Amino acid sequence: METVPLEEFKKLDLRIGKVVSAERVQKTRKLLLLKVDVGGEIRNLVAGLAEHYKPEELVGKCIVVVANLEPKFIAGFKSEGMLLAAVADDKPVLIVPEHEVPPGTKVS
Repeated sequence: METVPLEEFKKLDLRIGKVVSAERVQKTRKLLLLKVDVGGEIRNLVAGLAEHYKPEELVGKCIVVVANLEPKFIAGFKSEGMLLAAVADDKPVLIVPEHEVPPGTKVS
């Protein structure tokens, strides 16, 4: 795998986000539409988690978000970031802080 210079990595804006709502994206198997508080701002994130997480399991959960990712339209919704997850046994596992921290907190 190619290495990334530290200066490139520093360009990422990683923040704690708190999921305020989640719903399945109609006519898709894998997608959920999450509304996430990233510190005084609510953003839409479209995530391929529906096969592994129920929407109600995610509401209130703190997650790690790439906040400065270029927005992209997915299934008709503007996705304004990306959540971070590991993959274990072909299933996503959300990256979450050990303790609850305020939405918008920088991850470094």
